[in-house]
Amino acid sequence: MYESMFGNTEAVARAVADGMARHAEVTIADIGAMPMVSGMDVIVVGGPTHAFGLSRPATRQDAVRQGATRRDAATVGLREWMDASADLHGVAAAVFDTKVDKPFSGSAARKAERRLRRLGCRLLVPSESFHVVGTPGPLADGERERARRWGEAVAAAAVAAAQRT
Repeated sequence: MYESMFGNTEAVARAVADGMARHAEVTIADIGAMPMVSGMDVIVVGGPTHAFGLSRPATRQDAVRQGATRRDAATVGLREWMDASADLHGVAAAVFDTKVDKPFSGSAARKAERRLRRLGCRLLVPSESFHVVGTPGPLADGERERARRWGEAVAAAAVAAAQRT
């Protein structure tokens, strides 16, 4: 599941899904559709880093003013999806974000990871950040391939976790 304003986080989500698809059936969903997780073995969520963390309605509106191509994504983000997900107890999860590669840029993934833990998720791997060149992107060189490899690692961790139970 992904939140994306300029298309970069969606591109990472699709690359992660490609990596995971070698080991499992994968469904990709825009977070704006408020996807349900019932029946899923693993959830992978990703969003852009806005103002050092998870986006908010005001930061999404700011992205629209900066030329975001996904104007419809301005109403619901990862934060709102997690707020509506009262109990994810025992759900296996992984989290990623996209962000500008600058010192002190914060991380939406680290914030989302903490919130998912509080909701009861079991994190399979540490959160991961994928870099964009400037606010609108594009993704930095090599990030799609790195995302695909990370997706493979998430799938491998999910398989290993399932074998332990």
